[in-house]
Amino acid sequence: MSAPTVRRRRLGAKFRALRGDLTLEEVSERSGGKFIPSKLSRIETARSAAQAKDVNALLDLYAEIGRDVSEELRAALLTLTKEGSQRGWWQSYRGVLTPLYEDMISLEAEAESVSSWQLGVIPGLLQTAEYAREMIRSTAMSEAIEAKVDALVEVRLARQAVLTREDPLTLWAIIAEQVLRSTSEIDGLMHEQLGRLTAVGRRPNVNVQVLPVDAPLHVGQLGSFMILGFGPHADLDVVHTEGLTSTVYVEESDKVAAHRDAWQRLSAAALSVEASADLITEIRKST
Repeated sequence: MSAPTVRRRRLGAKFRALRGDLTLEEVSERSGGKFIPSKLSRIETARSAAQAKDVNALLDLYAEIGRDVSEELRAALLTLTKEGSQRGWWQSYRGVLTPLYEDMISLEAEAESVSSWQLGVIPGLLQTAEYAREMIRSTAMSEAIEAKVDALVEVRLARQAVLTREDPLTLWAIIAEQVLRSTSEIDGLMHEQLGRLTAVGRRPNVNVQVLPVDAPLHVGQLGSFMILGFGPHADLDVVHTEGLTSTVYVEESDKVAAHRDAWQRLSAAALSVEASADLITEIRKST
């Protein structure tokens, strides 16, 4: 199986950066003809999935010509390559998930951190089954999605394993207060959901902040987003945004940096983690 498109583009962009001012022909020549220009181009433009042996060989070549190729970078790029060829649990839901959703789950499974801002819903990694079910139902824009609700709930809950795995993902979620005050016709739904938010928020790898409803106008009003972080190599980070009928990945380093700056502003404007937990508990009492 070929690596997901987003992962391939991130890998290709890194190799393009390592090539610098060398032409494809020059790299090919330095490789002794092992890499022909067309093969290099396909890797850099994500038209082909790179093999682990090619990644190692290219990194060896760039190291020889003076590029900065650390062991950490090599490990990160090999992860992008190898994970793309492995079968993930989500692939058993093929026919239920869109390719873009599969992309997001696979990136989430590999990420070291997620920094999330949610204007309208509880983040998927923190949802209860009933909350997830009602959100999927209420936002379904086609009968095809309505027919897959049970499977989509299973997927959403399975994604949450990244928070409790041996090397857990670090989640820092900022949530708009109005999300916590949502109502439902299902008795106890929000009470249970807020309870889960409080419980999971006690984990050492999870932080939850609430942006109060009376906060001044802020950049978060332009929409929700999630930053998937991959350790020391910020140039591999990806921003995920989702609308009613579309999903967008932001990969350009300057745009990812802009989202990170926006997230930092939102974090500064939000209540502290401790004060947020108190507010969630207070709101839960009235549900």
